[in-house]
This record gives sequence, C-alpha cells and structure tokens, in this order.
Amino acid sequence: MTINRRPFNPPILVSYDSLDEKASAFVAQSLEAEVAAQFAPRDEAPFSILAYDGAELVGGLNGASHWGWRYIRQFWVAASWRGQGVGRSLLQRAEPEARARGCAGLYLDTFDPGAAQFYARCGFAEFGRIDDFPPGFSRVFLQKKLVAP
Repeated sequence: MTINRRPFNPPILVSYDSLDEKASAFVAQSLEAEVAAQFAPRDEAPFSILAYDGAELVGGLNGASHWGWRYIRQFWVAASWRGQGVGRSLLQRAEPEARARGCAGLYLDTFDPGAAQFYARCGFAEFGRIDDFPPGFSRVFLQKKLVAP
C-alpha cells in the first residue's frame, strides 16, 4: 500500500495581538465542533454571583458551566470584607446554582496558597497542580463534587 502525502510546507504565522480574529475564531469553532462530535456539546452557560454592600460591589465569582461541571474562573472579595464570611457565602450560593444546572460539581484553580487553604476549608479537594507557575508558586486545581440535596 502506498500512502501519498503532501509535503508539509504551509506558511506558519505567529500573532500576539489577534491580528487575524477570523482565523482565531475559525480555529476555536473547528475544535469545538470536533470536541462536541466526540464528547457531546459543551452546553456552556456563563454565570456570575455577586455580593453587594448597598450599591458597592464587595465580592463575586464568575465562570461557566459545561459538560455537567461548574467552573469558577474568577473569585474575588474586597480586602476590607475578607474574613467576614462573604467568600464562603458566595461559594455556598454557587452550589445550589450548579445543582439547578445539573452539575456534578464545581472546580477552580489558584496560585495563592492562602486561597487554596480557604477552598479546602470550604470542601474543595486538590486534584492537580503545576509547580513553578507562576515562578516560585504552584497553580493548584481543586474540585468539589456535589451530592444531591
């Protein structure tokens, strides 16, 4: 059997400023279609849970649910509100929201050792890490599996 292959010589371009947004979008859409065909669609839905003191935003978390899990992409509490239960309340509110979306659990990552300890106290368990990312620290990945109410 003879396999005819084209020589690999297409031009390779590198962009650091998204000059070709159409091409970047095409790559993302192409990968998304392949992944959906093999593993099912992401069924992604963004979410935010916010904490206010009057009109002042004092904390919040953002993320998305996909493939039956809720990803917390960003989590922040104003320094003056830390240690007062705001963060714990935000995470606790994320759980019923995730269940309502049919999620099996929550996951997030951090490179702040104090934040990792906080998440562990809130029931999250480490499932992976990348050492020296950023340099001198470890990026820690944590998850919390949800049980039915």
